[in-house]
Amino acid sequence: MSKSPYNIIKHRHVTEKAGVLLGLQHATSNACVRKCDDPKYVFIVDKKASKKEIAWAIEEIYKEKKIKVAKVNTITIRPHMRRVRGFLGKTQWVKKAVVTLTPGDTLDEQV
Repeated sequence: MSKSPYNIIKHRHVTEKAGVLLGLQHATSNACVRKCDDPKYVFIVDKKASKKEIAWAIEEIYKEKKIKVAKVNTITIRPHMRRVRGFLGKTQWVKKAVVTLTPGDTLDEQV
């Protein structure tokens, strides 16, 4: 890989919906949700990054925690027209990656 892992992974995307994805591994409400024991994290990534590059970059950045990426799903959000103070503009387009780790791995510090 010729790119730096920090050029591929921009930052972690922390929203309410991303928190729900992360909380699924501890949920026991019904049988379908109980199967989701893999932790899922959401990151904003480079527009041209492939799934293999994203998995490699996550494992490189969190090398000291010895995590393994099980699966990567990507979502491309296209720009939308927005009106601000009477002027038309566009939002930026973003590529998000939902990274599934192997069971037992975590990126958060345990307290």
